Amino acid sequence: MTSTTRPSDAANPPADLHPPADLLERADRTIAAALAEGALLPIRTEQDWLEEAGLRFSVRWVSSLALKDRARVDTVIARRPDFNPFLPPEPALTVAEIGADHRVVLNKFPVIERHLLIVTRHFEDQCAPLTAADFAALAGVVGAHGGLGFYNGGRIAGASQAHKHLQWIPSGAAGLASFLPALQRSTAVDNRALPWAHAAVALGEAVWANPAGAGESVRAAYHLACARLDLPCAAAPMPPYNLLVTREALLLVPRTQEKWADVSINSLAWAGSLFVRDRAQLEALRAHGPLAVLAAVGRRR
Repeated sequence: MTSTTRPSDAANPPADLHPPADLLERADRTIAAALAEGALLPIRTEQDWLEEAGLRFSVRWVSSLALKDRARVDTVIARRPDFNPFLPPEPALTVAEIGADHRVVLNKFPVIERHLLIVTRHFEDQCAPLTAADFAALAGVVGAHGGLGFYNGGRIAGASQAHKHLQWIPSGAAGLASFLPALQRSTAVDNRALPWAHAAVALGEAVWANPAGAGESVRAAYHLACARLDLPCAAAPMPPYNLLVTREALLLVPRTQEKWADVSINSLAWAGSLFVRDRAQLEALRAHGPLAVLAAVGRRR
């Protein structure tokens, strides 16, 4: 499947691709208004922790006291091919525009507070290659606000919608640090203690000190990770993968299947955050072990 080429696909996208400086303040105002009018429907969850091999995983599941939230989960995972919530997005959930190609909207059914989506204004498939404009938009949010940016490259990688959208969650919701090896600039490396194929590249303050070039620096790190994994950078469609970006590092994980035992796995799993439907699925994860679960859906070394 191919996507429409846009002017900002060039290696040096224009500077206006950066988000507004008050993005989070706008997000907070949009959240408050959307909650008040019922457009934003958070999924209430309970939380537990699993630990294995020195790694700590947060597991959230739908609260047994919030039965109507189960229907919201069903809405998210249904993936109706004829429904596109981003074309156009609900006005009450729209936060800001980023250049000519992207807008920031709220996740209608958030599990994590302040969960933002960076959506292409025109339809592009979630399996299409990421463009210079995509990297610039994501880097603009991560560079200014920290947190974790991520991308589920296709349905097998956990994407719930076919319309291209990157995502961002604030610091403290999930983190990469525990999963990363010793990092190097301009070199893709992996953590030999982990049984799935992956590649990490250091970013660091030198990248973010130049906001105009941060997107291209992140894209260059992505290309290094792709080369390490023999993953094409511009195939149409792309093979499934998860991409995670913080101010410290970029992590790329190829995928082979979407689910383990009916538990959908997306990018946040590689940062120690899992979501299940109920306590029974939590106990299944506990019995099997989170590392074996992730190895089952990732590509073996």
